[in-house]
Amino acid sequence: MPAARRVTKPRIRTADTTRASVSFPSDVYEELERIAESKKVSLAWVVREAAEKYVADQWPLLGKPRGGR
Repeated sequence: MPAARRVTKPRIRTADTTRASVSFPSDVYEELERIAESKKVSLAWVVREAAEKYVADQWPLLGKPRGGR
């Protein structure tokens, strides 16, 4: 049985945000939950952090791409 899902308050941000629905293989999702629990943050925070690092690695000299590819 999967662990109970964490309920968090929406974060207030000054930048625009977009909500996305993402599906993960069960083993990846369980590991993300373990990471979030160990860091005492939400699973969403872990996924955002990973996505931001991935984007930075793809665009190392330019920074984050703005408004498209």
